[in-house]
Formats: sequence, structure tokens, C-alpha cells
Amino acid sequence: MQLTSEISGLFVGKPQQRWEGKPPSAISKKQVDAPLELTKTGFTTDEQADKKVHGGPEKAVHHYPAEHYEFWRAQGFDTHFEFTPGAFGENISTSGLTEELVCIGDIFQLGTARVQINQGRQPCWKLNMHTDFKMMALELQKSGRTGWYYRVLTPGTVAMGDELRLVARLHEDWPLAKVIAARFDKNLSAETATQLAAIEAMAEGWRKYFAKKAGGDFVEDQTSRLIGPTGDADRKTEPA
Repeated sequence: MQLTSEISGLFVGKPQQRWEGKPPSAISKKQVDAPLELTKTGFTTDEQADKKVHGGPEKAVHHYPAEHYEFWRAQGFDTHFEFTPGAFGENISTSGLTEELVCIGDIFQLGTARVQINQGRQPCWKLNMHTDFKMMALELQKSGRTGWYYRVLTPGTVAMGDELRLVARLHEDWPLAKVIAARFDKNLSAETATQLAAIEAMAEGWRKYFAKKAGGDFVEDQTSRLIGPTGDADRKTEPA
């Protein structure tokens, strides 16, 4: 299968103390025009504030489809935030690749590097603060338009205009949109969860989650991730 796109945006950032009483964040990233070195843990000039949940080998690069921003602009959320490529803290922006078109485990040539899709994004409360819309993380999750993460199989150099080309498809029966929907489905069947837990190309954290779902009535509490660590009134909203 031929599947290619062109890198139209490269974004990196450093942690900043942006919100009083809240942990720092590196979600605000800037576009760079110079080529970037990509290592097993991400671009050398990109940083994360909380490395327990961001970055690392299983979240080395975040890719967000540029065409999704038109959808977000059309929602008319009560915010002055500009929904433009790079706005959600992604590292890579392209057009023509979406969660419906790629599959879990897909291997791509990215510049001179080689990368593999291993999970979707689990949006967190920092996106709410960043966009000045308190339900943004939940809306992103409900939409399925989360983008995805790559692990780096072969380090290399990546530049604006480089081709992103599919070189191997390991799980054609599992489009990423289907996997993401399963990840956030509270009523996911044990049979489907068992199948997903067996996909070795998937990130370890996602495989462990599906293994728990396969084993019984496990229900994940998403409140802290989606709403935040505080005990404010927003917690009254039940995450979907």
C-alpha cells in the first residue's frame, strides 16, 4: 500500500511555568525551519515537563493531522484560542494522514529516520489550560481526533518538506481510529480487549490497559487526567 505525506510543520518546546499553582508544561511549542535530529527519545531540542507521562521511547514523537483544526474551529468553543497546526503541542504536522488511514504498528520512513505508530494520544488537563477551554481534553478524546505517537526504530534527521512514507503495515485490521475508540470505550468487550492486548507493536501501557479490560470489569478513572489534579467544581463533570 502506498501512503505518503509531506511534513508541513515541525514543532519543539521547553517547559514553562504558565499557570499559577499548576505544574509547568511544554505543550506550547514553536515551529522550527532547520533540520532536527531525532533520537530514540525524541527530537534533541524538544523537552517535556513531566516525564512520567510525557516523552520517552514510547512517546518520542507526537503527530497531529493538520486538517483536524478545521473541525475544531467549526465547534465554536467559548475561547479565543487559535486552532492552527502546532497548537496542541504536536511535533509533526501533515495533511492527508488521519487516524482512519493509518494502523497501529505502521512503520514509516520519516526523513532519514524510521518510526512506528504505537498508540494514540490520551489528552490531559493541560490542554484545557492551554486552550482556555475547560473541557478541551474531554472533547478531544470523545472526537477520536487525538493524533498519535511514534517510537523511533532508527534515529535520523527530519526536516520541513521531508516525505513521510509508509514502509510496512503489520496490522491492517486495526486502523488507529478503531484502536483509539476501543481505548476509551468503557463497555469494550473482553474478546476485543484480548485481541488488542496481544498486539506487540502497541505501547506497553496500552497493552496493559487492554489486558485489564480483558480480565474482567475493570473501569478506568479518567477524571484526574481529563480535569486535573485539583478538587474544584469541574470534577462534577463525569468524563465520557
